[in-house]
Amino acid sequence: MTGRRNMTFGMKSAGDFTDGEIDDLVAEAAEMLDIADLLDRKPGAMSGGERQRVALGRAIVRDPDVFLMDEPLSNLDAKLRIQMRAELSKLHTELETTTIYVTHDQTEAMTLGDRVAVMNDGRVQQVDPPQRLYDYPANRFVAEFIGDPAMNMLPATVEEANGGAPVLDHRAFTLPLPDDASSALDDRSSAVLGVRPEDLYLVEASDGAYPGSIDATVDVIEPLGDSLLLECTVGEDVIRANANPRADVDHGDALKLRYDPERLHVFDADSGRALYHSATTDEAPVMHAGD
Repeated sequence: MTGRRNMTFGMKSAGDFTDGEIDDLVAEAAEMLDIADLLDRKPGAMSGGERQRVALGRAIVRDPDVFLMDEPLSNLDAKLRIQMRAELSKLHTELETTTIYVTHDQTEAMTLGDRVAVMNDGRVQQVDPPQRLYDYPANRFVAEFIGDPAMNMLPATVEEANGGAPVLDHRAFTLPLPDDASSALDDRSSAVLGVRPEDLYLVEASDGAYPGSIDATVDVIEPLGDSLLLECTVGEDVIRANANPRADVDHGDALKLRYDPERLHVFDADSGRALYHSATTDEAPVMHAGD
């Protein structure tokens, strides 16, 4: 079946369009998707990305109120996925049609979605704009699902400093929290500290003494070009941190990490529910699990 027949099959079967209307709709969709030269080709003469564009054209010519896309990019290689992701984004902007897009790929969800619903075991965990999912995850599942590498999770006991502000005591370090965290932590004796790899930094010699730094030992170094991803041991736990690609770091090195105090997250040790985020906002989340 040629690209043209593929795109027109549904309309001809429905019998709601004249041949002239069908031709006009196909021509319009083909121009929008830049597939005019594919209309007379069969699938075997098309690349994976070209076949996907023809499939999109078949949906567009029906002029639906809602598009439902179920992992449309899953069978494409990495380069084609990036290309098609950009094309889908431009298409959505041009058509302004509501689109429900199902994917297991967080990059697709974050780059294409105006709002993202994160699900686990058939239950909605959180519905929010992409940036809020990243900044204010509703629970540990969302926190570890959104972001690559995943957020570091460190068990800690909750203690009270002399001034009354809460302190998270990990076996290898102590981390003071702002006063406004007191009510969020209630009378809990334990919690889980969450901090993203990109919010941890190497303490350089030029930084001098840095209060609240974390002692770590480098186990794995992954050069990524624009950064180094360090896998480190902190006490009995493993954490990941990003570093300058030209940092003088070697396997087995003992080093100190500093954290961004405005980018900390605290979760309930049992339920995984988010208790506290050190960043503040006036915006309320759209939906969290259990709402």
